[in-house]
Amino acid sequence: MRSPTVLFAATAAFFPVYAFQLPFKLPFFSSGSQAPLELEAPQVPESVAPNRIAIIGAGAGGSSAAFWIAKAKERYGLDVEIDVYDKNAYIGGRSTTVFPYEDESLEPVELGASIFVKVNKNLWRAVDEFGLERVNFLDDDTEVMGIWDGHQFVLTTGGSSILSNWFDKIKILWRYGYKAPTKTQALVKDMVDRFLTLYSPNAPQWSNISSVVSSLAWEQVTAETAAEYFDLQGIDRRWTRELVEAATRVNYGQNVDKIHALEGLCSLAATGASSVKGGNFQIFEHFIAHSNASVYLNTTVNAISHYHSSGPWLVKSSAFDQPRLYRSVILAAPFHQTKINFKAASLAPVPQQPYVRLHVTLLSTSSPTPNATYFNLGHGAKAPTTLLTTYEGVRVRGGAEPEFNSLTYHGPLRGKDGALRTNAFGEQEWVVKIFSKQRIEDVWLQQMFEGNVGWVLRKEWDAYPVLPPTTEFPPVKLAEGLYYVNAFEPLISTMETETIAARNVVDLLLKEQFNAGLCKTQGEDTAESTNATQSERSDFVLGWDC
Repeated sequence: MRSPTVLFAATAAFFPVYAFQLPFKLPFFSSGSQAPLELEAPQVPESVAPNRIAIIGAGAGGSSAAFWIAKAKERYGLDVEIDVYDKNAYIGGRSTTVFPYEDESLEPVELGASIFVKVNKNLWRAVDEFGLERVNFLDDDTEVMGIWDGHQFVLTTGGSSILSNWFDKIKILWRYGYKAPTKTQALVKDMVDRFLTLYSPNAPQWSNISSVVSSLAWEQVTAETAAEYFDLQGIDRRWTRELVEAATRVNYGQNVDKIHALEGLCSLAATGASSVKGGNFQIFEHFIAHSNASVYLNTTVNAISHYHSSGPWLVKSSAFDQPRLYRSVILAAPFHQTKINFKAASLAPVPQQPYVRLHVTLLSTSSPTPNATYFNLGHGAKAPTTLLTTYEGVRVRGGAEPEFNSLTYHGPLRGKDGALRTNAFGEQEWVVKIFSKQRIEDVWLQQMFEGNVGWVLRKEWDAYPVLPPTTEFPPVKLAEGLYYVNAFEPLISTMETETIAARNVVDLLLKEQFNAGLCKTQGEDTAESTNATQSERSDFVLGWDC
């Protein structure tokens, strides 16, 4: 989802750039869109467990798991097959694009996961390795951001005036004091520094999420709400319940008195955002392509069974008439949402994980700004084009909360050649994305954009997990040979952390099931491990460089 980079543009003096946020038979690279794959004829199952791994889910976690296994195959010379299953007709999971007016000559728009940043080292490295083009998610210098509480704007920043930046700083310091931005900067930097150790040669490895929490000293930030944590740090309450909450609502659809502090800090670490030209899903397609995995899209996995400890796992799906046998299985999708019937002698219990049901409304409009009268602005005033929200108005005054989590203009409608496109009346149009808890009706859109609405697309989905304070997490290992990537989601839920969780799961699986690993240790015969300076490189990324 789009992170509110403009939210912190006004506090740039306080915040430096720290941030988060087939067989190879895929004929989709030339099409520029996510396409289904024709399936191979099924093979007759072997009578013993083959050297084959099943991955359920082809999003960030599943596609990167296939990629990490392929890396290990190269380093260890492993003879192992990879099958990837997904219920969707495309690779990418919650990272997918749509075309305005269903016109594929136009620039696609991200429907789901929109951005990543330079400290997202796996995604950043993948873009470079795969020759993809990054697009800086820079905000227009003239763009105005407002934080709306349902009744009034508690803060606006930006504008075309040369003095706007100075006025913004004065407003922020006047309202929140000096400590709020500077202390927050220090807290975010500390969190990011700890996060970056996950890419180092000495990165922690974990068989349960609590151990990685302990390794990174994140016990407090996962056990307290963002509101509690920031209050205990002596930070102005309005800062937390206005600016910080604007970030948690746009990123995770949750308020600061509900979401745990670690994810609150992650929401603030969003400077320097980028995306892939044409869609972030291309990263995950390339992960799959480079893994040489067999991919079964539009496929329902009905059951996963394991009848004795030394026997194979059986995966029953719509792809084959008979169950297919595997040595190990990686689940890279939310456990309960898959509705898979698991049958195993000793299956670790997975607690129910609720998700935020998000309504995404994409549209094009010839109105350069939203309707100012909706926001009780005076005659001739212009409403901000980046609208974030806070629940604080409800806490203070009662009444209804804002009708949306965020409303953001994403630039003019353009063709893939970069040329501006106009509508049937010769008018320029802008692409707008709205996140909300409820469906945004056509009448509301007509009011907000003064009748100037062209294309509209709505999507309702479970966008991210509900993330309350917790000290308990799902198991990473569900049974012998069965591993769960999404166990990491209640800790941090991003595209990047799915690739990190997948890396850890693959390493654990290979060590336990194949007496190997993702990276060779010192002393083993490999050019990567014998290069003494490799791990000292500033751009070292665990898994890529070993």
